[in-house]
Amino acid sequence: MAKERVMVINGARTPFVRARTVFQKMTASALGGVALRETIARSDLDPTQVEEVYFGIVSAPAEGTNIAREALFDSGLPATIPCTTINRYCASSGEAAAGIAAKIISGQIEIGIAGGVESISTVRALFSQDATDFFQDFGKAKTPAQKLAHLSQFKPKLLMPQAPGIKEPTTGLTMGESADLMAREFKVTREEQDRYAVDSHIKAHNAWERGFYKSHVVGVGTPNGKVIDRDTDIRPDTSVEKLAKLRPVFYKDGTITAGNASPLTDGAAAVLLMSEAKSQELKMKPLGVIRGVAAAAVDIKKEPLLIGPAFAIPRALKQAGVRWEDIDLIEMHEAFAAQAISTIRALESKSWAKEKLGVDQAIGQVDMSRFNVNGGSIPLGHPFGATGARLILQALHELRSRKKNLALISICAAGGIGLAMVVEAV
Repeated sequence: MAKERVMVINGARTPFVRARTVFQKMTASALGGVALRETIARSDLDPTQVEEVYFGIVSAPAEGTNIAREALFDSGLPATIPCTTINRYCASSGEAAAGIAAKIISGQIEIGIAGGVESISTVRALFSQDATDFFQDFGKAKTPAQKLAHLSQFKPKLLMPQAPGIKEPTTGLTMGESADLMAREFKVTREEQDRYAVDSHIKAHNAWERGFYKSHVVGVGTPNGKVIDRDTDIRPDTSVEKLAKLRPVFYKDGTITAGNASPLTDGAAAVLLMSEAKSQELKMKPLGVIRGVAAAAVDIKKEPLLIGPAFAIPRALKQAGVRWEDIDLIEMHEAFAAQAISTIRALESKSWAKEKLGVDQAIGQVDMSRFNVNGGSIPLGHPFGATGARLILQALHELRSRKKNLALISICAAGGIGLAMVVEAV
């Protein structure tokens, strides 16, 4: 019996904006609610038919860590829909889509929504464990004398917050530091990174100008009465010369700067997934099909932190039953220009494939005319939990506009994780 095909019916995303700017006063649940609500509206579906919501987030708010559920409440969709929050770092909404797809394939559900959100603007500062212990112990004191005795041990440094960071507990390195080391291993120069970033900005700007993003980006009304209807971090006037003036961020002799890395971003995205049989019954017009999904992980003490996709891509191609040569478009998450270029070099290297995968041929040559043709995470932004859903939408809408068939999606994530997906236009 043939496996049930999983159809991507429609989807939507908010504009992606630099953190602590125009979405600063909007919660993650509010942004996620916009994406959920608009996804249903664009699909012309009775929302009571949705059976599950999987939503990704990396920095969940303390007051509502099941952000999928909180976003559902903000969306106005039926409260009877069960919701699950996914955290696979930057691959979270890609994994959310994989999870809903798996439930559809197994016959558990017929209709589900997958997506994700990130509100870096509302991430709160942390306090040390010593501070936590001090105030918890104070709360346990029962008499005024006990409380005063405990307060006598107070030290002002307990009130010093610890800024939220993105460090690997295993290595002690930030993602940017790891990416800078990755650039050295794959011999990616500063000029290559800056040129890559400029090209991505220009492609994103041109895509907005020709109306591509209007197909799936919805305007968001902010608490101060403004409507944000476009990604805010695209710089069409940037140049290699301008980026060359920026200082390295992570190492004095490093090559990664604020100009060739993705910015901290607020935003949300979602896609509606459905079994093929149900989509036919409801006379839906899908954007495409999820053909295959695969994840991989590497030992980050031995391998570059962000090389996981190079291991996941061959698995996804095999699962989808397609060859590298069949792929019409590639949508690769750009955490850093260095990471994207390094991954391309791994994909194209026969020696890397032999050493790491045990095969005699390179995975494939990357045709840059088919690569991130509408720009990537460097100009668009990277709300950690939402990028996977953005890539699905971007790939399928571009396949449709080009009248092409297959796209490969690639996402690197913290912890040495990679996710790859093959989607097909219908």
